[in-house]
Amino acid sequence: MMKLDGAISPANTLFVLLCFEGPDVYSTAGGLGTRVSELSEALATQGYTTHLIYIGDPYKPAVEHRVEGRLILKRWSQWVSKYYPNGVYDGEEQKLYDYNESVPYHIYHEIVQPAVAEGKTVVILGEDWHTAEVMCRTSDLLNWFGVRQKTLLLWNLNSLMSLNRINWERLNFVTTLCTVSKYMKHKMWELGVNPLVIPNGIPTRHLNPVDADAVQRLRSIARQGNPNRLFLFKIGRFDPDKRWIMAIEAAARLKDAGHPVTLFVRGGIEPHGADVFGHAYRRGLKIQDVVAQRPNLEQCLDAIENAGPADIYNLRFFLPEEFVRTTYAAADATLANSGHEPFGLVALEVMAAEGIAVTGSTGEDYAVSFENAIVTETDDPDEIVGYLLYLRRHPEEQKRMRIASQYTARQFLWDRVIENMVGKLEFLARKQNIVLPSSSIDVVADAPVRADIAQEVGVTMKATSTK
Repeated sequence: MMKLDGAISPANTLFVLLCFEGPDVYSTAGGLGTRVSELSEALATQGYTTHLIYIGDPYKPAVEHRVEGRLILKRWSQWVSKYYPNGVYDGEEQKLYDYNESVPYHIYHEIVQPAVAEGKTVVILGEDWHTAEVMCRTSDLLNWFGVRQKTLLLWNLNSLMSLNRINWERLNFVTTLCTVSKYMKHKMWELGVNPLVIPNGIPTRHLNPVDADAVQRLRSIARQGNPNRLFLFKIGRFDPDKRWIMAIEAAARLKDAGHPVTLFVRGGIEPHGADVFGHAYRRGLKIQDVVAQRPNLEQCLDAIENAGPADIYNLRFFLPEEFVRTTYAAADATLANSGHEPFGLVALEVMAAEGIAVTGSTGEDYAVSFENAIVTETDDPDEIVGYLLYLRRHPEEQKRMRIASQYTARQFLWDRVIENMVGKLEFLARKQNIVLPSSSIDVVADAPVRADIAQEVGVTMKATSTK
């Protein structure tokens, strides 16, 4: 045990996360729901009492305790959501009004007041534009009751959506602004603010080994009897920012150059999907739709194998995580080549599975081209073509990159991200003259790094004591 003076710890600090999205199916519309679900669970697992207040499923309990009671899910505005059954953003304005009006009082009476009485500090973190107003109102209310100085208020930007609805001068005054990458930091400079950067993270389970037999079977299916056939994967919303047309055109040019391709795609319901498949059809790529009813990994493989030969397999079903990670590992590359990416979580998940990620060059701070990923600098499809053919000619480079990519992913586990965040919180606490009581903590060693990974990426391994 080590005694730390003035250090943030579960004994003296608790967290409140504010977000429209959350862990319920009703509440998840994209990466934001995944982010707050995983972050809140990781905080609770580390011992922090964590409240997550979100627009929850109207037919689930209003309050639910998880992680031995340390994670408290609070499903807000359920009485409004009953009138809007089509998910978190159905009835958005009505839910937002109720959230802004009621959440600040709950935070003060039910969370901050008891915590202050126990000598604890409360960290309140709001996510994206929906929580900008409630953060301002919460700060005002806490200031009115004389406890604002006992709390740390942070507001995090994940998306450039609806920034015109934010009172930036007010929000910047009452909170510490944060974002998830240097790219987003620079975007926010244009708004006259200068946020701290705290990256996104991935859960530890993403480092679990992928089933080698499933990887080999999937590669065999994708090769379609031709061992030289390239196997590519692309997953994401059908949004022009994701550069779907660039990916389709790259596949077509590879085929035209005598390099046949199998491309698995999983998009959404967005209208841009029609443009994507229209372009593929005009370029002479054969498209095969694949459907299944909530399949497991084996059923996914069976469905694709039975679909018949094609250049593009349009996976029109829910993809279980096990299948997605298997595909990341099996594919020659996953095309995460976005033109605008606040952080690039898909590419990081690819790297965790020892896959090859082809990224853009915006928010993917972790990606170093030909070290742990392929980074595209332009919207020219030939850039993808050239890089993929380079990897085909240099299989030893591909093997090295796969090992290095997983090592990179280890640096972005949620536990590591929380260490980053706590470091910034201690700086903010000092700046705000918050005196944190001493606490005793267990000192945990870094997660072990596989010897072959360390050798490949040049990490010096610490000697293990035999005393």
